Amino acid sequence: LRAVDFNLDELRAFDLSTLEPDIGIITLSSFVLLLAYLYSGGLWGLMVKEIGGYEVGVIPALRVFFTANLGRYLPGKLWQVAGLAYLARGEGVPAGTATGAAILGQVFSLAGATLLGSAVLLGIGWAEALGGGWVAVLLLFLMLAATSPVFLRFALPLCFRLAKQPVPRGFRPDHAFGLRWMGLYALAWIFQGVAFWLLALGLGLELTLLEGVPAFGAAYVAGYLALFAPAGAGIREGVLVFLLGPILGVGAGVLALLARLWTTAVELVPAVILAAGYLKSGDIERKDRSEGV
Repeated sequence: LRAVDFNLDELRAFDLSTLEPDIGIITLSSFVLLLAYLYSGGLWGLMVKEIGGYEVGVIPALRVFFTANLGRYLPGKLWQVAGLAYLARGEGVPAGTATGAAILGQVFSLAGATLLGSAVLLGIGWAEALGGGWVAVLLLFLMLAATSPVFLRFALPLCFRLAKQPVPRGFRPDHAFGLRWMGLYALAWIFQGVAFWLLALGLGLELTLLEGVPAFGAAYVAGYLALFAPAGAGIREGVLVFLLGPILGVGAGVLALLARLWTTAVELVPAVILAAGYLKSGDIERKDRSEGV
């Protein structure tokens, strides 16, 4: 926040009475965000099926996904992936398939967010010095190259080797595998970006859809790349202030902080409810004992 010259004194002096919250729109934004999270959980289940052929029911997939997401609030970025791989075993998914699906899901989610977030280069004045549209075109080219069959033919086995897991038998990605999954996750980030835009509208802040959606995606990418920051805390808010400050002024800081509370609440409430199922059933513990873990 200091790096983007965010003034805490101005934030303290911000008159909250100038905000005109619309409870209906804020509720709608929360509903859209929850749908985006549910959609992302469903994508993980589809990834497990595509790379390993294992069917995971909708509710079990969401329970695994939301519970593992609690790992995002710990320093480092491996806890979420490790959680997905570990909890998926309780649903009958082998370690190799579970780990591979977790890693590939994170990779394509990041690619989708980058694809969406790169749009800030088309409309934010600060990017003109970097080439603006040319940088966006370059990023688009890199994303397409990274999801091409030629690149993935070498990259996908490497992902499994780095995870020290065998490539699942029968996993034969088609030519559209990379582009398809990047597009599916980009759609998830569009949903989240729209929810963020609706939150801004619900707070009475004047933000357009084309300003809010890419900024939210770009902020996530920056927060994810900051390995030391749990759930990108601080980094994501700083990027949002940097991108939206010229548009909203101090309101960008207010929006960034309220958005953090909002996304955390919408994610944690269903996560805690679903995670409680593990504590009640003890399925994972019984499975571990039976395997001698």
